[in-house]
Amino acid sequence: MIINGVEIEDTFAEAFGMSATRLIITAINERWARIAGETMTGFATSVIGCGVEGGIESILNEADTPDGRPGVSVLLFGMSGSVLGKQLEARAGQCVLTCPTTALFSGMTDGEPLPLGKNLRYFGDGYQISKQLGDQRYWRIPVMDGEFLCQEHTTRKPAVGGGNFLVLAATQAQALTACEQAIAAIARLPGVITPFPGGIVRSGSKVGSKYKALMASTNEAYCPTLRGLVRTQLSQDTGAVLEIVINGIAEEEVGWAMRTGIQAVCELGSAQGIQRISAGNYGGKLGRYHFHLRKLLA
Repeated sequence: MIINGVEIEDTFAEAFGMSATRLIITAINERWARIAGETMTGFATSVIGCGVEGGIESILNEADTPDGRPGVSVLLFGMSGSVLGKQLEARAGQCVLTCPTTALFSGMTDGEPLPLGKNLRYFGDGYQISKQLGDQRYWRIPVMDGEFLCQEHTTRKPAVGGGNFLVLAATQAQALTACEQAIAAIARLPGVITPFPGGIVRSGSKVGSKYKALMASTNEAYCPTLRGLVRTQLSQDTGAVLEIVINGIAEEEVGWAMRTGIQAVCELGSAQGIQRISAGNYGGKLGRYHFHLRKLLA
């Protein structure tokens, strides 16, 4: 399969089952809502070392938030409900409670419950106040700029993490430009995030290492500087490879985001140095979700 001079490799991305929650952070204006969201999802690129993977899903206007203020929607993904709950509590307390003017709400209505304000309320040292609205309880926690309003629970549900594709290009600059265009397209889609810095990964990994303490290590087959030393997957004129990893609430959303991102890359085409689209997998043995590139683009 060739699209605009770019080869679509006959391979698949292998993704994993995860547990996800959606939070809504509001603030006095979009700037402070975004600051809280970015801080909450900092150091959340890979569960290998970060505990959870996270990112801002979308920017919300006043009509789309529970308290009628500007906000952001945040997605957090963990390998289990217990890990996700622990990380959520820490990040909500350290990154949202501390941020001026913010409030924190659940962004999901179904799924298994996860504590949110239920535990954060204890920061109020006995001065916190609860409010029941319908079937939802909220906590008002006194802070130095007024009150921090937080919903008592959010929920979590099964999700998909690790959808991905690789962009092979003649130069580093061309690979980066293509991936930036793909990230901009994916960012417009609901239900997905690209958790790595700017949405892009340069340190694609494989399972295992020659060092027993490491569970993952560099994917040498795609490293241009190792082309003459290893069994490479690169041609002589490939100068750089970058990866985009996608997590989503549902399998269909991840597949749609992969398709959207790949199409954005292919719009640049071979004239802009893009050579091939590939994907990372482990032979189909580790992840239950397989996204075949040619099927996605057919």
